[in-house]
Amino acid sequence: MSDPFRDGLVEALPGLRAFARTFHRDPARADDLVQETMLKAWSKREQFEMGTNLRAWLFRILRNTYLSELRKLKREVEDVDGAHTASLVVKAEQDGHMAMNDLQAALAQLNEEQREALLLVGASGFSYEDAAEIIGVAPGTVKSRVSRGRQRLMDLMGTEAATIEPSQTLGSAIGMS
Repeated sequence: MSDPFRDGLVEALPGLRAFARTFHRDPARADDLVQETMLKAWSKREQFEMGTNLRAWLFRILRNTYLSELRKLKREVEDVDGAHTASLVVKAEQDGHMAMNDLQAALAQLNEEQREALLLVGASGFSYEDAAEIIGVAPGTVKSRVSRGRQRLMDLMGTEAATIEPSQTLGSAIGMS
């Protein structure tokens, strides 16, 4: 017997994994974030209203879980000797890796609000309204953040506005399309 909730969770996994990778470069940490999201969603499945946007609900859980992690990290000791940071750095093996590193570096320079809105709309394919629901702001605010984020990203990467398709280029570049 088919369970629409379970099926929806399974369908959302690739998008959740890709979104989690925007928060954590380490695939294992990103997968942990997705797993935590799935556990929370499953344990709170009775709170989900069937017929509403399950994908947006899951993305919001993932985002809130990540933000909770950030709050916890503020209380932790920094990596003073840089050993952990050095272990996360990987040398690019191909030009594509270099472009990906450039994109990730440019994304990291965006403020959190612009990066989040740009990734939800430009890379994950959410509508402005769905992204606004996930973030908890008005759709106009999301539109503004996306517009400013796209322009800043193009400036950082030296890309002409006419040569970039954010929904294709950004999404495919970070593996979300």
